[in-house]
Amino acid sequence: MRIAIVHYWLVSMRGGEKVLQALCELYPDADIFTHVVVPDRIAPSIRKHRIRTSFIARLPRAGKWYRHYLPLMPMALEQLDLSDYDLVISSESGPAKGVIAAPGAVHVCYCHSPMRYIWSMYQAYRQSAGRGVKILMPYLAHYLRNWDQIAAARVDSFAANSHTVAARIQRYYGRPATVVYPPVDVDRFRLLPRSEIGDFFLMAGELVAYKRPDLAIEAFNRLGRKLVVIGGGEMLATLRRQARSNITFLGPQPFDVLAAHYSRCRALIFPGEEDFGIVPVEAMASGRPVIAFGRGGATETVVHGRTGYLFGEQTMEALVGAVEAMDRFDPNPAEIAANARSFAPDRFAREIKRFIEDAISASAVRSPRAAVPATLIPEAWTERSPVTDSIGSHRPHPPAQRREATTA
Repeated sequence: MRIAIVHYWLVSMRGGEKVLQALCELYPDADIFTHVVVPDRIAPSIRKHRIRTSFIARLPRAGKWYRHYLPLMPMALEQLDLSDYDLVISSESGPAKGVIAAPGAVHVCYCHSPMRYIWSMYQAYRQSAGRGVKILMPYLAHYLRNWDQIAAARVDSFAANSHTVAARIQRYYGRPATVVYPPVDVDRFRLLPRSEIGDFFLMAGELVAYKRPDLAIEAFNRLGRKLVVIGGGEMLATLRRQARSNITFLGPQPFDVLAAHYSRCRALIFPGEEDFGIVPVEAMASGRPVIAFGRGGATETVVHGRTGYLFGEQTMEALVGAVEAMDRFDPNPAEIAANARSFAPDRFAREIKRFIEDAISASAVRSPRAAVPATLIPEAWTERSPVTDSIGSHRPHPPAQRREATTA
């Protein structure tokens, strides 16, 4: 079986790329299709696969400006030649599922989320956009929504990375989805004794508007408590200017630095609404509690009152109240880490393989080999010509089978 994995773009190693990496380990002979790739920013286990790009990769400065070419991506996907592949696995949060698979192929989509910037978070993205984009966005989004719904019809089976995303798939595409939580490498994190826990809180991840890092800055400006911020992004400079001296920005950091801060922080601050949210699971794998907004994927990973605290409104006041409530919370690091282990890679591997096998079986049931009416089969064919059986080999039917076919 020839397998193609389609991923929206390969320019970093974030949550979607970690899922792609796991798929590459499950299917080591698969070919990868994507819009653009920056090889030195992706894992060696992905680079060793044959990677084919769409024409987007040949456009000026595609490795940096790829998002500006979004309106061209539907056409670029449809130009990719997947005619030789029996199984297509699309990894989707940007345009990926819109490829055209061969008629007999099975296409499954692992959906991190329908494109947020045209669906669930369209208004937030538009409000934060520059003037030119804000004017053009309604027209482009309308076109992309129409195409995206058409592309969804090309998928045989959907998997979602959370129940939150499964609900979006049902709402925007009218399709059911099987929930398969993404893999989190929980074994890379360690618990520290209480004596080594610091007095600071931690916020980690990309500093972009929809993740609401501004709430954390406002809350800790009021509280005066220590907050360490790890991560870069478009809001970094603005947040630095707004923050008081109790807030420290470390910018992007390597894994070892991030892991050390996970293990030593009093709690992780997670003010945004995420599709799943790997960062809270990584913090819990380090035995540390999470203070998170009570919507989205965090509601499926953080156990309120046991592994962290969920606040109900996405406001500075609600976050301040949650941080103050943590002073009365005595976390059990072993229990918190045990909860995180339920999202280990072996679970993802087991469940995604079962999902794909079920999709292949369901496709075989929906599209059995069409039977040719006996009255349309020339007599010479029924007597001398070989026919193709279910596994593709050629053999003549014995006389008894020919008679059954003729009288059926």
